[in-house]
Amino acid sequence: MTDAPTDAPTDAPAASAAPVVTPFELMGGEAGVRRLVDAFYDLMDSDPDAQGVRGLHGEDLSVSRDRLADWLSGWLGGPQVFHARHPGRPCLMSAHHAFDIGPLETRQWLSCMRRALKDSGAPHPLQGAMLLAFGRMSQGMRRR
Repeated sequence: MTDAPTDAPTDAPAASAAPVVTPFELMGGEAGVRRLVDAFYDLMDSDPDAQGVRGLHGEDLSVSRDRLADWLSGWLGGPQVFHARHPGRPCLMSAHHAFDIGPLETRQWLSCMRRALKDSGAPHPLQGAMLLAFGRMSQGMRRR
């Protein structure tokens, strides 16, 4: 009697991997991302303490809302729709290079996002992870 090689196929069913739940799904998919984006821009638009970062945007925030929602979708592990919907748009850092972003605007942006994450109902552990990542990204966007 010979032993079967260790790499020989077996009749046993393969162990199935646990399904991966993405941050996009934890946020509630497209609707959850849109709630976050709308809460963020509503806060930025209405809070007098956010006027520095608000001043970096045009009067109409609808384009910014769409771009952020589409970018967040892919960043959170959902559909990668940003480049298809916004052809020719540069990467995140390059897109912000022309703006005079300093410590004040960074703090205001993060403050609005922190509140928007809470207001939109994002799961608490995800809020912390996202804010940590946004904090790092925002430092890379500073120009002064």
